[in-house]
Amino acid sequence: MLNLVNILINVPITLIALTGHEFAHAFVSTKLGDPTPKYEGRLTLNPMAHLDITGTILMILTGFGWAKPVGVNPMYYKDRKKGMAITAIAGPIANFLMAFLGVLIGTILLIIGNYLGWSYSVMENINMIFYLFAFRNLCFMVFNLIPIPPLDGSKVLGLFIPNRTYYTILQYERYSIILIMILSLTGVFNSVIGGGVSAVFSMISKAVSVIVSPMV
Repeated sequence: MLNLVNILINVPITLIALTGHEFAHAFVSTKLGDPTPKYEGRLTLNPMAHLDITGTILMILTGFGWAKPVGVNPMYYKDRKKGMAITAIAGPIANFLMAFLGVLIGTILLIIGNYLGWSYSVMENINMIFYLFAFRNLCFMVFNLIPIPPLDGSKVLGLFIPNRTYYTILQYERYSIILIMILSLTGVFNSVIGGGVSAVFSMISKAVSVIVSPMV
């Protein structure tokens, strides 16, 4: 059950996670020669430009959701399928990097706090906020890598399947979003996403431990 404090913490974290994700899509597509994201006002870090109400509410309530998809025109790419895959994977990579930075900064702050004698409550709040920041980003990353249109994983999958099959799958994007909502709200995705998040979080934690070990 979400209380006011949880909402006040979750909302900005969710906005940062989805904004970084969508900005990465827009930035990479622009770099590949597509002016569409800039023309549509998506080449920005302003969260309001990227909000999808349903996806954001699901993100806050269930831990995974989506933002308003960035409009791209693959006709500008030299290789349409490759360009779409690179643009798609940019979002999850952005979430991974933010999660990594969250764990790293949080761990460093805890080390500093321990050295300076910060109170237990302060240390606990720091740990909670940065853990939640990493968790939200990893949920967003893993969820969007599921190969169901219109999620990013379906575009990445396009690199490994025949063109005819790929473009046939894309035709059903508008219908599969209903399936995604049902699977999200009924908890079907929980084990898949939970397992993926745990594995990646463990990997990040081990890498951060190596980085900060000289400070301990």
